[in-house]
Amino acid sequence: MKRVALMAATMTMVLLGCARGAAQPGVAAADEAGWPDFRGAGRAAISPHVPAALPASIRCLWKKPLTGLGLSGVSVAGRHVIVADKNAAKTHDIWRCLDGASGEQLWQLEYPAAGEMDYSNSPRATPVIRDGRAWLLGALGHLNCVEVASGRTLWSMNIVERFGAKRPNWGTCSTPLLLAELLIVNPGAADASLAALRADTGEVVWRAPGRGAAYASFVVAAPAGVTQIIGYDSISLGGWDARSGRRLWEVIPPSAGDYNVPTPVVVDGAVIVSTENNFTRRFRFDADGRVAARPEAVSRDLAPDTATPIAMDGMLIGVDKRLVALELTSLRTLWEIEDAAFEEFVMLIGGNGRVLAVTGKGEVLLIAAGRSAGKIIGRARLFAGADVEIWSHPAITPGRLYVRSNDCIACFELPAARDGSSP
Repeated sequence: MKRVALMAATMTMVLLGCARGAAQPGVAAADEAGWPDFRGAGRAAISPHVPAALPASIRCLWKKPLTGLGLSGVSVAGRHVIVADKNAAKTHDIWRCLDGASGEQLWQLEYPAAGEMDYSNSPRATPVIRDGRAWLLGALGHLNCVEVASGRTLWSMNIVERFGAKRPNWGTCSTPLLLAELLIVNPGAADASLAALRADTGEVVWRAPGRGAAYASFVVAAPAGVTQIIGYDSISLGGWDARSGRRLWEVIPPSAGDYNVPTPVVVDGAVIVSTENNFTRRFRFDADGRVAARPEAVSRDLAPDTATPIAMDGMLIGVDKRLVALELTSLRTLWEIEDAAFEEFVMLIGGNGRVLAVTGKGEVLLIAAGRSAGKIIGRARLFAGADVEIWSHPAITPGRLYVRSNDCIACFELPAARDGSSP
């Protein structure tokens, strides 16, 4: 009876979020000063703090050396900035909480996490922060819920071991999804492809049998009033009922071999996905909240292997060796920008009619993005040196950009979001 009551309360909260028009109800949110999740609140990588202009030199407010390579994104809530690290021997995960104003370390969580994999064995999943708690997932499956103010561990488990799963080649990458009082993870076990945990205790609420885990993070939406978790298993796109974990639909693409790294984008009653072998596809939800096996639109002009596009102002904007803008419904190509900066890994944050692009080589670009054209209107170097690597998604807050490179995390000052006004 307790579990039934929990699920009833959980789904009531989710459906209230839908009624208020939330695009992704139940996902970790914060006031607009925070960046509490993968790609920010709502996992949309849209922010009101994208600046109006970009100087040729951006002032670094502080820089904190780190020990090892990090792929996990940066999360911010209030004064707390959480970033993943690894010890020099690559045997322990380290999560550091820093003061956003000064970079001073407030606490750290360290635990044994040894195991070889490509691109280091550093955590890949972004910290998720809500209501004074943070959920931290490492590449080898270690999941910790901690108190943000102190770093005290509230509960922990290893999702690979707990569910008897096989760890993916590049580790457990999907950022856990907060859905009201549930935390959704994807162990990839035969009897727990997905699992719902109580966010406050780690207790298992339901398991969804299925295939092995993919690398993309999940999103949540409620098409036709059906609240569902949307994302990938190892070979297919799908939707899972948030109440029970039951698989509602699946789409197996015509070309096999996608790594399924870019996260789906849910917008305007449709889900849009981009992968390296099957390009960008738009699937519309039907009256029952399911999608057809065949997409309603396809674009071959955008086929990223890792970077997730953003949806803004009626466009889908992504990087595939160049910056590409597609019309959101037809996926017709509106414009492209070719530049050496877009030939490598790039992360995008949109807002205010502009796109902020942070490149894997340590450069930041500002693009004016209209439907008729896109134009680079500013660029600056964040880190000096030819050996810079950035795989970690940055965080943006009013007047600040937090970026984690291969050996440090730095806070940069951003200009105003709008001409003549503060962010």
